Amino acid sequence: MTERVDDIVEVCLLAGKLMLESGGETYRVEDTMTRIAASFGMPRSHGYVTPTAIIFSIEGTDSTRLIRISERSTDLAKVAVVNDISRRISRGELTLEKARKELEDIGRAPMGYPLWQQTAAAALASACFASLIGGMVHFFPSLFSGGVAFWCFEMVHRFVKIRFFAEFFASFVAGGLVLLMVQAGFGGDVGNMIIGSVLPLVPGLAITNAVRDLMAGHLIAGLSRGAEAFLTAFAIGTGIAFVLSIR
Repeated sequence: MTERVDDIVEVCLLAGKLMLESGGETYRVEDTMTRIAASFGMPRSHGYVTPTAIIFSIEGTDSTRLIRISERSTDLAKVAVVNDISRRISRGELTLEKARKELEDIGRAPMGYPLWQQTAAAALASACFASLIGGMVHFFPSLFSGGVAFWCFEMVHRFVKIRFFAEFFASFVAGGLVLLMVQAGFGGDVGNMIIGSVLPLVPGLAITNAVRDLMAGHLIAGLSRGAEAFLTAFAIGTGIAFVLSIR
């Protein structure tokens, strides 16, 4: 019995870890873990989730575990797949061992899209937004500066695990490229091009999750995600301000 309880806790924590690392909201993670435990015959379970840690236990047993979350990214496809596994467990379509195997396979899977596709999408988003607010004259300069900035962010973040420095460097590169292209006669308004170029770096998901966690009553998680979003916005603003100050 004890071994089965430990296995259930392990599966619940694995599902929660995958969702939290991929950008899922804390209340969704808690709800998913509780539903999985209930589906395997443990209706009285308790989970406490923050953006950096998960504590999960089953009432009436000695099985309580904590895991740390050190890496967080945005991969909503994984969140959707884990949600689907949770629903299949609730319907009785997956055994404990099969659920664990599928979750482990998801954890080993790479990001849904390779870096070149992410960079291309970021470049196109930058170009379209800059064109929307400033005209088509900004399309190709913002396409280039936005794509290069996003690529620099990903490369720097692979070597420097502190996101603040990667975001600062990426925004610095974006601002520098915009100024160089404007001086060379490409593009138009510097402000519109800079806004479009840093758009892929804006913490939209973090802000959304912070608001949703606060509305769901998860005050600590909401405030911490809000602080994370503020630091990202501060890094972007600091990088651009630094470029403009040495212009």
